[in-house]
Order: sequence, then structure tokens, then C-alpha cells
Amino acid sequence: MALKAAGRTSLVDAVVEQLRGQLTGGEWMVGDRIPTEHELAEQLGVGRNTVREAVRVLVHAGLLESRQGNGTFVRSTADPAAVLRTVRAAGALDVLELRAALETEAARLAAVRRDTHDLLRLRAAMTTLREEGDRSADADLAFHRAVVEATHNAAFAEVYRFFSAQVHESLVEALGDHRMPAIDLDLHQALVVAIEAGDANAAVDAARELLRAPMETVRAIVGR
Repeated sequence: MALKAAGRTSLVDAVVEQLRGQLTGGEWMVGDRIPTEHELAEQLGVGRNTVREAVRVLVHAGLLESRQGNGTFVRSTADPAAVLRTVRAAGALDVLELRAALETEAARLAAVRRDTHDLLRLRAAMTTLREEGDRSADADLAFHRAVVEATHNAAFAEVYRFFSAQVHESLVEALGDHRMPAIDLDLHQALVVAIEAGDANAAVDAARELLRAPMETVRAIVGR
């Protein structure tokens, strides 16, 4: 079934919705390669740059996967958009409480299941975090994603990847507010050490402690 051409306003958003509808409607199955940028641009009546940006949005959302030299493939047909809209409406404290639940369990599993590749990735993420500084939301999020990936739990990693968009937004806002504490690099290092040692209890403690100060500060600000 041919795609309908997108309108002239908000072209990228319109193409995202067109492609999202095709994905959730069963036009392509998981594992299928979608048409090329050129083919989609012709079908939709838009430029290739517009298609490229729309595909990037859907890659970030977890619906598509780009493979260098092979094209773009369907990763999932389950649209997380509704869940993400609800999460985006949540306040900073709600996000922190959910992070605490997810990241403490991720730390426990990572300590039990991590392999050599995971440890190398964690060390690299820690190095970047130190280099980027204690107010870098991007480096902090990359570090926590590395912890989650070390769980070797595909469902956990997928949920956190969807949730991480809101985590990033919350981090950017929080780290730009100097009432909030900076990233505690020593506690991040303690988490790496615990995971390297395979000490699940120490990993849980370190992960919980990482979020204690931010949660206390937000509670004081919002009066909860």
C-alpha cells in the first residue's frame, strides 16, 4: 500500500506520523527493511532530508534500526508514544522515583551479569563523564545506559531506552538549575567498582545513593 504524501506544514512530523502508521498498521513486519530514503521521498512527495530526519525520530523511538551499509529495518511495531507522553507529563520527582526503581535493579543485575565488554563500556562512560564535567546530562545518561545494557535483559534495556528520553530532558533541566546538586562523580565511580567486583548489594547501595541527594533537593523544592 503506497504511503500518502505529507502536507506542507510540519513536514518532518507529518512523515513521522505516516511512517508510524505504516509500522503499527502492519505495512512492514519486524525485521523487514523499509524502502530507501529516495523511494520514501518519492512516495511521500517530500525531500530526502525530511525523510532522513523522520527516520531518525523513529530510530530514537525504537521502532526502526539503521544498519550501516544495509539500510533501515523494522525493530518494533509496538508504538511507545502514548507511554512516553504520559511520562513527559510527570514531574521531576516522579521521574527520579522511577529512575531509582529502574536503576537500582539495573545495578544489581549488572553486578551479577556483566562481562568484559560491559566493563570496558562502563569504564569508557566513566572517563567521558569525568571529561565532560559534573553538569553533562549527555555523559551521565550514557553512563546509566551502559549500566542498563550490562543487565543483559533485553526487555529492561528496551524500557529504559524509551524512558531515557524523559530522563535526558529531566537531567538537562535539573543540571541547569543550580539549586540542584551536580553529578557526584565519586558515587558513579563507586558504582563501577561494585559492578566490576560483582557485588550486587554494593551496586544497589551506590545506585540508590546516586539519586538520594537529587531526590531530597527536589522534595524540598516542591514541598513533598
